[in-house]
Amino acid sequence: MLTYILRRLGAGLLLLAVVTMVTFWIFYVLPRWAGVTPQGMAAMYVGRAPTPEALQATVDRLGLDQPIAVQFIEFMRNLVLGQEYTFGRETVECAAPCLGYSFITNAPVLPQIMDRLPVTMSLAVGAAVLWVIGGVVVGVLSAVKKGSIFDRIAMSTALVGVSMPIYFTGLLALAFLVHQWGLFPVSRYVPFTEDPVGWYQVMLLPWVTLAFLHAAQYARQTRAGMLETLNEDYIRTARAKGLSERKVIFKHALRPTLTPVLTILGLDIGLVMGGAILTEKVFSLNGVGAYAIDAIIDNDLPVVIGVTLLGAVFVVICNLVVDLFYPVLDPRVRITA
Repeated sequence: MLTYILRRLGAGLLLLAVVTMVTFWIFYVLPRWAGVTPQGMAAMYVGRAPTPEALQATVDRLGLDQPIAVQFIEFMRNLVLGQEYTFGRETVECAAPCLGYSFITNAPVLPQIMDRLPVTMSLAVGAAVLWVIGGVVVGVLSAVKKGSIFDRIAMSTALVGVSMPIYFTGLLALAFLVHQWGLFPVSRYVPFTEDPVGWYQVMLLPWVTLAFLHAAQYARQTRAGMLETLNEDYIRTARAKGLSERKVIFKHALRPTLTPVLTILGLDIGLVMGGAILTEKVFSLNGVGAYAIDAIIDNDLPVVIGVTLLGAVFVVICNLVVDLFYPVLDPRVRITA
């Protein structure tokens, strides 16, 4: 077991290294191949309408006129060891791991992301609980009652949920449930530690809206897996032994069905933890996704790079957790070194 975990950690670190190299290639190498000058690349770091002096200072500070190999080594060194930025007589330290320094907000990127991360985590975890429970329950019932009215209504609703983008359902929810009917409060995000009730009231509607999109996919996935599993020989054997239908479904059929659902869950949570961009913007949640969108609008490239790398970390961690849970759900899966 320990060997397996170490192997998976090694694979995750290798994947993060590849993502880091690809990120560097996209943001540093491609512009140079497209003919962008060092001053043009510096403009992506200092915001809109920069002065020539600010551009040249950024080129010198970031070494954008250096060879690509030198820039990559400096990029990796800054990530691992941190970096110091000098502004005239003032020196600002970006502690390791340094995901970059925003010259627009004049602050390291990682602390700003960490300030917004609790909002994104609240959104991701709460919505994930709703979409997993709702999607799996509806999928199981649809498979057991295949062809019934419930099955047809549930799968039609799931198809609608998959087809409707979050900015459409979110705006509809705000228009009717908040502003017209007053079922949900109009208020800003408050941390759970300060006001648990207020935190729940503010997050409930974003949870439901985001969960509706994902629960539809999980319901269809669970239904398809259950229908396939219910035709297996060991299910017929379990029924022939006289086991109750409830035990056959929940103990023998559901557990292996949840394996692909768990795989999708690891990817979805990792991606949402990297920023649920549309949901956060629709509901005015100041999370990582909204922070990334504001950075794109303000031409704040270090923030975009930092959010990209942090999102990759969340995806790798979530998939590692998923791999460890496979044998718990399906005894046929064995962890081998």
